[in-house]
Amino acid sequence: MDNQSNKIKKRYDRVSYVYDSFEKTMESMIKTTWRVDLMKELKGKVLEVGVGTGKNIQYYPHDLEVVAIDFSPKMLSKAKEKAKKLNKKVDLRLMDAQQMDFPDNSFDSVFTTCVFCSVPDPVKGLHEIKRVCKKDGKIILIEHVRSEQKVLGLLMDLFNPLVVNTFGANINRKTVENVKKAGFTNIKVENLWRDIVKKITIYND
Repeated sequence: MDNQSNKIKKRYDRVSYVYDSFEKTMESMIKTTWRVDLMKELKGKVLEVGVGTGKNIQYYPHDLEVVAIDFSPKMLSKAKEKAKKLNKKVDLRLMDAQQMDFPDNSFDSVFTTCVFCSVPDPVKGLHEIKRVCKKDGKIILIEHVRSEQKVLGLLMDLFNPLVVNTFGANINRKTVENVKKAGFTNIKVENLWRDIVKKITIYND
């Protein structure tokens, strides 16, 4: 793990105990219905990249085989507690999204929610998702991104260093552009909240 990744991992370890409380502002933009609807689109063997403290675990369908990864040991520990409490069967693994241990073409579906704001090299992480997802598999990202509105976008740029240094997450990532840079071509983008929270659906060619 490089120095930048290690710094971010330590930040997430540090805030893991209060992360859910701190993230309430961002979570207020991510509706429960969006998470539930996302789960309905998944099939087969599923990978969640960046499980964090396990906010999505309660919505996992019981008939799916789910593997979930995170690179923060303490965040993953919180996720394991939630999975046990909710009696959800999920294979939780400590792993970096930028360098996954899975073979090529391992998963039918891959999804993330508010993850590529914090992956140090997002294009590298997206390349890895492309590799481990089967051909014709579906990838769904719900991500907050930099606003295309001039003033709001500049404000996000201004406050980004403070947010990164506190939580390790960027608020001004251009994730749709990064998806294209990773080599994906069959992409559908929907605005869920203004032009900041987007659902990015990718069909892996």
